[in-house]
Amino acid sequence: MGTLVGRDLLSIADLSAAEIAAVLDLGEALKRGTDPGRPLAGRTLAMIFQRPSNRTRVSFEVAIQRLGGHPIPLFNSEIQIGERESTADISRILDRYVDGMVARLASHRDLRALAQWADGPVINAMTDREHPCQVLADCLTVRELLGGLEGARVCYVGDGNNVCTSWIYAASVLGIDLRVVGPPGYEPAREVLERAAALTRGGPPVRCTHEPAEGLEDAQVIYTDVWTSMGQEAEQQQRRADFAHLQVNPALLAMAPPGARVMHCLPAHRGEEITDDVLDGPQSAVFDQAENRLWAQEALLALIFSGATPETRASPASRSTP
Repeated sequence: MGTLVGRDLLSIADLSAAEIAAVLDLGEALKRGTDPGRPLAGRTLAMIFQRPSNRTRVSFEVAIQRLGGHPIPLFNSEIQIGERESTADISRILDRYVDGMVARLASHRDLRALAQWADGPVINAMTDREHPCQVLADCLTVRELLGGLEGARVCYVGDGNNVCTSWIYAASVLGIDLRVVGPPGYEPAREVLERAAALTRGGPPVRCTHEPAEGLEDAQVIYTDVWTSMGQEAEQQQRRADFAHLQVNPALLAMAPPGARVMHCLPAHRGEEITDDVLDGPQSAVFDQAENRLWAQEALLALIFSGATPETRASPASRSTP
């Protein structure tokens, strides 16, 4: 467990296929009951939540405690990034108190500033641009369902949002056959697809289409997310109209092979992007997927902090100054 020691995780594109495999292998082992040891013993991690959280907060807190560490949740009303203090000042101060940060922020730019000014590892627990820890758990789930990731046929149905972006990068690195289905105007950003193309190592290119039947015809996994993400509430009515034909319901499932499994990163707007009979039905892997947030994140933390000692970090006097 060496390559991730002391590393930041801002984007899933920061990881190689071998590093992702190491996280998933350890996650599977932890799920089977392997003792992770206590690589976080005597360590404290700040958990910054600018956005509401359920799965992210609980799974990270449990993982940190299982690894012997102490989490300190900090909420937006307390920390007020960019308002009460600059992101750089917050990072430089917290870095002198804690051994790492887990940050769920509105802006990816703020996440990058946290990482720039901290010597300890910074982990992206979601920004407007990416959600890498979610997609690590998703990859663990797909590997459990299908027995492997390379060549797995995954159809993402929905907005080209932060989760979609992390999926595009993961698919490109791992050789997953990813199709993205969405209405016109909601496609992944061009720069995301260009970066993904540069990451591809001989696997199938990510395919984007407006036609659900085209993406679903031989899909093994159907993946969806909310149509309106946090910060897009003013667009909700328009988005409901634009995405209505992409609801994951029995009719849409019928476009895929009978054994296709369904995933959703949650929280779900039941009756909007997915129906109850699908979410709670026999093809759903949604709650196994949610559980895997714990195992993937515990594995990631163990790999980042294994072998790292306080002596490996810069002393306050040697850290960057403006």
